[in-house]
Amino acid sequence: MFKTYFPILQWLPNYKRSYLAGDIGAGITVGIMLVPQGMAYAMIAGLPPVFGLYAALLPQMVYALMGTSRQLAVGPVAMDSLLVAAGLGALSLSGIEEYIGMAIFLALFMGAIQLVLGLLKMGFLVNFLSKPVISGFTSAAAIIIGLSQLKHLLGISLSGSSSLLQMGRQLYEQLHQTHLPTLALGISAILLIMVLKKLHEKIPAALVVVVLGVGMVYFFNLQKMGVAIIGKVPEGLPSFQVPTVPTEHLAALFPMALTLALIAFMEAISVAKAMEEKHGNHTVDANQELLALGTANMVGSLFQSYPTTGGFSRTAVNDQAGARTGVAPLISALVVGLTLLFLTSFFYHLPQTILAAIIMVAIMGLIDIKYPRQLFAHRKEEFYLLVATFLITLTVGIKEGILLGVLISLILLVYRTSRPHMAVLGRVLGTHYFKNVLRFPEDTETYPDFLIVRFDAQLYFGNKDYFKQLLYENIALKGSELRYVILNAEAINYIDSSAVHTLRQLITELKERRITLVIAGAIGPTRDILHASGLVKDLGPEHLFVRTHEAYDHCKQLSKKTLMEEKISLQAKNGTFVT
Repeated sequence: MFKTYFPILQWLPNYKRSYLAGDIGAGITVGIMLVPQGMAYAMIAGLPPVFGLYAALLPQMVYALMGTSRQLAVGPVAMDSLLVAAGLGALSLSGIEEYIGMAIFLALFMGAIQLVLGLLKMGFLVNFLSKPVISGFTSAAAIIIGLSQLKHLLGISLSGSSSLLQMGRQLYEQLHQTHLPTLALGISAILLIMVLKKLHEKIPAALVVVVLGVGMVYFFNLQKMGVAIIGKVPEGLPSFQVPTVPTEHLAALFPMALTLALIAFMEAISVAKAMEEKHGNHTVDANQELLALGTANMVGSLFQSYPTTGGFSRTAVNDQAGARTGVAPLISALVVGLTLLFLTSFFYHLPQTILAAIIMVAIMGLIDIKYPRQLFAHRKEEFYLLVATFLITLTVGIKEGILLGVLISLILLVYRTSRPHMAVLGRVLGTHYFKNVLRFPEDTETYPDFLIVRFDAQLYFGNKDYFKQLLYENIALKGSELRYVILNAEAINYIDSSAVHTLRQLITELKERRITLVIAGAIGPTRDILHASGLVKDLGPEHLFVRTHEAYDHCKQLSKKTLMEEKISLQAKNGTFVT
C-alpha cells in the first residue's frame, strides 16, 4: 500500500550504478535550464521572478517521491502561468502582496482538487479534453503569452490583459514609445537562442543569454540608458507559510482552480505517456499521477510555490540528457536550491527583455499548424471545433476558451451519438456475408420480403427516436411485400430503459403489419438486457440468432437452428437460456 503511493520505494532498491551518470547530468542540465526559465514564467504569471525559483524547488522533489514517470520534469510552465495571470487579473485585488498570496493559495486549491480526483480514481476525466480543443487552446494561449511579453521586449508599459483585442489596442497606442536599446537586446537574445538550439539541443541557450545579458548591463551600464532590469532577488530558501485567502474569493477561485487542475494534469499525463511509450521500462498510472501532482502543488504552496506541472520542453531535455529515474529531479532541485542560497545577487542586472526573449522562443513550439491542416483535410467537424476554441480563447478569455471548447466538444459528442450510422445490408453474392449495399452496390443482393439493417451504436434515450425513424423510412421503401426485418445488433453494446420501451412498441407495431422483427449477432451484455427486460418474450426466443445469415436462412425456411445455435443465441448472464 505504502509503495503504491510512493513509487520511489519500488525502483530505488533496484537502482543501478550505471544510471547515476545520466541522472546527475540530466539533473544539472534541467536545473540550469530551470533557473532562467522559472524566473521568466513567474513574469508571465505576474509574479516577482523569484517565485519561479520557489516553484522549481519543492514540487519536483515531491514528484520524484510519488510520480510514476521516470523522466517527467515538474515545475512552473508557460500555460499554467498564463492561466494564473488571466484568472487573478480578473479579480479586484488591492496590491502585489494580495496577488502573490492568491497565486500561492491557488496552488494549494488546485493541488487539493487533483488529490481528491486521484483518490476517487478520476484520472479518466482528462479524456474529455479532446486533442482539437487542446490544440486550439494551446495555440491561442501561446499567442497571448507572446503578446503579454511584448511590453518587456519593447520596453513599453502595458496593463495586464488576456484578451487579444485589448492587448492589440494597448500595443497600438504605446508602440511609438518603443525603447530601441531594449528591443535590440531582446531581438539579439531571441536570435542567439535559436542559433544555439540549431547547433546542439543540449546547449543551455537560456543560461547563455542570461549570462551575456547580465554582462552587457553590468559592463555597459545599460540600465542608465533605460533598459529595465530584474533588480534585487531575495536570497535564501522559501519559508514555511500556510496560504490563506478571504472567504469571499473562494467562489471565484474554484472554477479557476478546477481548470488549472485539469489542464495541468493533461499537460503532465500526455508528456509522461509519451516517455512511457518511448522507453517501455515503466508504467504511468494516471490516478497516481493526480496524487503526485496534487501533493506536489499542495506541499509547494506551503513554501511559496505557485501552480506547477510537468513541462514539455524540460521533460524532453531531461530525457535527452540521460535521465533514467527520479534521482534527476532531485539533482535539479539541488541546483535551484544552491542558486537561491548563493547566486541570487547575480541576477540583479538581468534585463527583463532577456526573460521575455526566453519566453518568446519557448512558446513558438506551442503553436501547431500541421494538426489543423490535417483536420481540415480529413475531419472538418473537429477542425471547426479547434478554430472555435482558438478564437474564443483569443477574443473572450483563457478560462472561457478551454471551458467552452470542452462544452462544444461534448455537444458534438452527444450529437454524434444521437444520430449514429444505420446501414441497409445485402448478401454478398455467393457468400454468407451481409454488407452495406451502398459500399458494395454491384456485389450484394437484396430481397423484397426482407429488410436487413445494422445499427452502429448503443440504443439509448438520445437516439431511440432516430433509430425508429430511419427504420420506418427503410420499411416504407420496401413496400407491401416486406415480411421480415432483421436487425444486426453486433454494434449495439447497450440498450437503456427508454430504448427497451421503443423496441417493445416497434415489435407490436410490426406484428400488426404482419412483419416479424428478428435480431442477429447480439453480444452477451445486450442479450442480458433483452432477457432482463422481458424483450425476449415479446420478440420470441425463436427470433434471436448468432449470425445474420442464420437468421435469413431460418426465415426463408432453408434451415433451422441447431441445438448449439439455440444455446448461444439465447444464453443469458446466469448461464440459462429461454426455450
